[in-house]
Amino acid sequence: MAAKTTAIILAVLLSFYSTGCVQKDKGKNEAVLVFKHGKIAGDPDLFKQLLERFEKENPDVKVKDETLPASTDEQHQFYAINLEGKSSDFDVLSMDVIWVPEFARAGWLRDISHLLPETERAEFFPGPIQAVTYNSRVYAIPWYIDAGLLYYRKDLLRNYGFSPPKTWQELVSTAQYITAREKDLYGFIWQGKQYEGLVCNVLEYFWSNGGDVVRDGKSVINSPQNIESLKFMQELIVKYKITPPLVTTAIEEPTRHIFGNGRALFMRNWPYAWNIFERDGSPVKGKVGVTTLPSFPNKDSASTLGGWQLGINKYSKNPEAAERLIRFLTSPEPQKILALTVGYKPTRKSLYKDKDLIREQPFIAGLYDVFMKARPRPVTPYYMMITQVMQPEFSAALTGIKTPEEALASAHKQIGHIMKVER
Repeated sequence: MAAKTTAIILAVLLSFYSTGCVQKDKGKNEAVLVFKHGKIAGDPDLFKQLLERFEKENPDVKVKDETLPASTDEQHQFYAINLEGKSSDFDVLSMDVIWVPEFARAGWLRDISHLLPETERAEFFPGPIQAVTYNSRVYAIPWYIDAGLLYYRKDLLRNYGFSPPKTWQELVSTAQYITAREKDLYGFIWQGKQYEGLVCNVLEYFWSNGGDVVRDGKSVINSPQNIESLKFMQELIVKYKITPPLVTTAIEEPTRHIFGNGRALFMRNWPYAWNIFERDGSPVKGKVGVTTLPSFPNKDSASTLGGWQLGINKYSKNPEAAERLIRFLTSPEPQKILALTVGYKPTRKSLYKDKDLIREQPFIAGLYDVFMKARPRPVTPYYMMITQVMQPEFSAALTGIKTPEEALASAHKQIGHIMKVER
């Protein structure tokens, strides 16, 4: 299987790189683009090959890619300090899905609406388009996409006669039944540490119960639906006991390791984990299923939108060349290559019908519906302030320091003050 995968990737690469090869003529007018981004998953040489292809097609441009620290908080801090100082030391920047409105309001990004006319926006998933739009203008183009998924042990569900759960209560009853008959198996693990990932998890319960954080510019975080949802999350640990207390200190990778070692029945995580579970030598290879997250009765499933977008520094000295690089990296063929080589999921809907991708990553076809329904966190320039309120309050509720009612009442008051600033 590994040899077959390599052959397909090589065929795509050869097809891509053998067309339109232009000899590069270095000259005095060559523009040097500095591209800032986080660490590229997998082999970074494969990504460099994409940039080399761009340089061949654009002989007047040289791309210098520079990797930022792995921590998204540190990346955000780097951008904020440099852009506030009107630095022109970099041209293209990769941004978390929650940063674009903040950066656009601050005047740090170029308006690139002309790169994505209305007719082309329909080619992308709606969530990312919403996330890169501020005051009806586009300030970034979606590069790759993430959304929360439910992983499950399909072998164990099949052995005990269960189907993947559609509601949260079905997940509870299934987990209780199977873990009572399997040794050393957690029922359900997720990311509960006080950080942004906790917010992503909690919002999926809020939304799948009809709740929200902000509506019409006002906080609605203390709604009865949200109180019920946060209480249910707490009960997964203390009442139903299908979730171990360790989740209150867990982020993505520890939960992936637990599930990947065969020690959990269900797991909430991002799409990247599936490729790892299917590697040779994985204890759960061939045993993992992926589906949409459950919901509360008579409500719709919801996943938190993740992913990264490409924008242009307002102070760039090479904006036209920067536009060309963004258009290149977000076009269909480079997105397909990144999906095949490093696992980045495309933001263009048509690629979820691509035969090569479906052959190598069968579960990718099922991600289409997940990504179509994925919801962005509150799209506001003040989101970073809002999440700093939500994180400690959610954590306090899950660890029993506060009741869900107390935590959400406190969050409601603080978010109300923040939203008054926006109005």
